[in-house]
Amino acid sequence: MIQRIAQLFGVVFLLVGICGFIFGGMSMDADPSTATKLFGLFPINALHNVVHLLFGVWGLLASRTADTALSFARIGGAIYVVLAVLGLVTPTTFGLIPIGGYDVYLHAVLGIALVLAAMQANKVAATTTG
Repeated sequence: MIQRIAQLFGVVFLLVGICGFIFGGMSMDADPSTATKLFGLFPINALHNVVHLLFGVWGLLASRTADTALSFARIGGAIYVVLAVLGLVTPTTFGLIPIGGYDVYLHAVLGIALVLAAMQANKVAATTTG
């Protein structure tokens, strides 16, 4: 199951990165209030799109084995929780990537979902091995 979750997140991140380039172009505006909004809600710029593409590739590669998928869920989930908090503190990510606005909520949901998936995978592994 954790492999399927990593695969699903990988595909979604790739699609979001591609859509970001299609609809947002190559803008490097890092201010969430003025940056291009994906689907009218989520501020993006070219660097943000590259990050989504990288997470997508990571998710797809990680989905090959249960161990790497579990690592993707743990580490990726932690990163997205940190990004949610960071979006409240510095919504421009120090002038690089717009992560404020609705991105804070989205990052929190993604991070929590991945962390919970990792915790559930750990629980399932513990009950099947011992």
